[in-house]
Amino acid sequence: MEIALVGLGMVAGTHAKAIQSIGDDVRLAGVLSRHKDRAEKFVEEHCSEAADSITVYENISEIAADPRIEIVALCTPPNARTEIVKELAEAGKHILIEKPLERTLTAATEIVEICENNNVMLGVFFQHRLRQSALAAREALAQGKLGEIAAVEINVPWWREQAYYDEPGRGTYARDGGGVLISQSIHTIDVAISLVGQVSRVQAMARTTSLHEMESEDFVSAGLEFANGAVGSLLASTASYPGSAESITIHGTKGSASLVSGKFTLSYQDGTSEVVGEEAASGGGADPMAFTHAWHQAVVEDFVDAVRNDRAPAITGRDALKVQSLIEAITKSSSEGRILDVPATE
Repeated sequence: MEIALVGLGMVAGTHAKAIQSIGDDVRLAGVLSRHKDRAEKFVEEHCSEAADSITVYENISEIAADPRIEIVALCTPPNARTEIVKELAEAGKHILIEKPLERTLTAATEIVEICENNNVMLGVFFQHRLRQSALAAREALAQGKLGEIAAVEINVPWWREQAYYDEPGRGTYARDGGGVLISQSIHTIDVAISLVGQVSRVQAMARTTSLHEMESEDFVSAGLEFANGAVGSLLASTASYPGSAESITIHGTKGSASLVSGKFTLSYQDGTSEVVGEEAASGGGADPMAFTHAWHQAVVEDFVDAVRNDRAPAITGRDALKVQSLIEAITKSSSEGRILDVPATE
């Protein structure tokens, strides 16, 4: 199974390592950047042992025409996706895309429909879903260990230095589609709704603090109502120095569960508890890349298996629309200063 990597920005090294760590039956076969010299340097730095077998492509059309390539890992900024997806999908390439799908729900939906209409598979790098802690939480909830879910707390107290937002386009609506919601906390929000179910109503405040000069928000506080009747809260920030682990806490009639980075703790009301995994760095501090490639590797492995066995991947494009719909509702609730329903995406 040969994979091409498109977009060689900050996270691309993690993707390359993830692909190359899978085994001999999966191979990083080519890379593409807007600047060929950057792509050549990337191969030298991140793929030195296999450099001679990796193609440095000139453009997307070359990848679309290459019969070796079955999967494309797409890691461009969100504003440079739709036309690339269209050309690749029409060429029959399966696409594994970095979050978010696009900057808006409308544009993200278009990407999903392009892939569906061309009968190619679309997966999304929501790698936090495949951490051991998240899988354990999903199993516990499926078994009813918490009883009826009553309340959910989602916290992302991260930190980014101003230099992070000084990069051209970062934190802008034109390139990224927003700030802390769509670029950082989207992972934790996605895990939360994948466990508890979709949010039906929101009331939110999104602001830019005095700690950053940027176009979009670096602080969000929101009240949530879930479709299953539970209530919840969200706090998402890149203004929380020095930055600490993201967490999800779920309270039920039999006990509470917490996911703190890579650790899942289940605390029953009878005083007993269960613990799975351990806390791990996830990029919440000054170094955005302080996390393991193993989570991305799990997503790639699942997607490769899905393509080989003609099944849906663990995280589909339709799944990604749910969190994008919620983020858009949170942003709109803040700007309009009122409670809003979250549009369904099914």
